Amino acid sequence: MHILMIGDVVGRPGRKVTTDLLPDLRTELGADLVIANGENAAGGMGISAQAAEQLFDAGVDVLTLGNHTYRQKEAVGFLDECPLVVRPANYPPGAPGRGATVVTTASAENVAVINLMGRTFMDAIDCPFRAADRELKVASREATIVIVDMHAEATSEKLAMAYYLDGRVSAVLGTHTHVPTADERVFPGGAAYVTDCGMTGPTDSILGVRSELIVQRFLTGVPTKFQIAGGPAVLSGVLVEVEDRTGRAVGIRRVTRTANAGNATADPE
Repeated sequence: MHILMIGDVVGRPGRKVTTDLLPDLRTELGADLVIANGENAAGGMGISAQAAEQLFDAGVDVLTLGNHTYRQKEAVGFLDECPLVVRPANYPPGAPGRGATVVTTASAENVAVINLMGRTFMDAIDCPFRAADRELKVASREATIVIVDMHAEATSEKLAMAYYLDGRVSAVLGTHTHVPTADERVFPGGAAYVTDCGMTGPTDSILGVRSELIVQRFLTGVPTKFQIAGGPAVLSGVLVEVEDRTGRAVGIRRVTRTANAGNATADPE
């Protein structure tokens, strides 16, 4: 089985490049399942029903989130209603949404997707390692293949999660920092790993935001409202090959495609 994980989709440019490229890319790669991190999909912060629908229409099967999960007001109700959008499982009890889901591919294979969020240099929420144990107890009853989106700032925390879950999951794939890393590999227990899948959004930017705004903030220390950049955009991610029978990964490689996403600064949503 081939599973494509798309890195953080940023605003309208990220959604557009996904819409433009994913249908053909899915065929080219023979992807049986497509997961995308959508925590920046609505205006660069959070998720909305409209943004999610656009990504699903483009061919995404499951959306994962992160520290911007609740930035859009509508997410509170929307997340409870959509089983194909998952937020970090280590949010405290009572938080809207779910931390994992199980989907069935066209070949009738069940795949579990678990979303976790790191705590180093990030919000103080519950332990992602304990949350992973909890979610795996349930997911392993329904699926042999388990994909984990580890949304975290610190490389060490992402690597620690991979070592912790190796032999129990098919992949631990990092998101959040928007910069693709060149450390993809398969651990001895069969878990594919990469520290960060990268960003799906405008290339002429700083992490998706207009570069002049970020430069000015560094120069002056004065906060400013972020605006999503326009121009060409990139789709970044990884393709993981997994044995159906064992759930062990046998390969992982980076995927990068570029396209012209148009000028999005006037309409960043």
